[in-house]
Amino acid sequence: MEQGQAKKIIEALLISSDKPLSSTEIANVLEELDAGAVSKLIDDLRNEYSSSGRSFTIIEIAGGYQLATEPAYADWLKKMYTQARAEKLSRPALETLAIIAYRQPITRMEIEDVRGVNIDGVLKKLLEKQLVRISGRKQLPGRPFCYGTTQQFLELFGLNSIENLPKLEEFGELMKAGDANVKIEDIAQENRPDRQQDTATAE
Repeated sequence: MEQGQAKKIIEALLISSDKPLSSTEIANVLEELDAGAVSKLIDDLRNEYSSSGRSFTIIEIAGGYQLATEPAYADWLKKMYTQARAEKLSRPALETLAIIAYRQPITRMEIEDVRGVNIDGVLKKLLEKQLVRISGRKQLPGRPFCYGTTQQFLELFGLNSIENLPKLEEFGELMKAGDANVKIEDIAQENRPDRQQDTATAE
């Protein structure tokens, strides 16, 4: 086996593994190389990453090797994971978001009719997180605002369009089984059912 090919295989193994891999484990996969040769190739990879200014390297940890980001990028990674944790929604917020997603465009009063409680605080939170937007006004006395989901909502759920929402029954089962803080991406699984269309005019 050529060294270039062996290094690519080692790299692929390290990328795909969620735990450190020992040189012996890697050698068992490659078969044509022993643990010593694997360790040398890993050193070569580490030097290549360093010389090319990559943001990651290979570290030795818990008796094996693992890909890891360079310490210089720790602050950016901390920001990302802090934001990810902040994207958890409470059950009331998740329920309100689901009603908007399936029934949009929908007014605040219509949402409250479904939930049976005041949603001012929850709606404000969803607007602040840019998961919900004002999509127009309902043709009713007072012309109340209508709400719908946003591009940010689609990105966070990993959806190509609103038509890819999970089925209502599946969402209901999730809400029964969920805890007080449900990650909203957990409900983005299958296709969205047909929904009732409301009439609203853009502002």
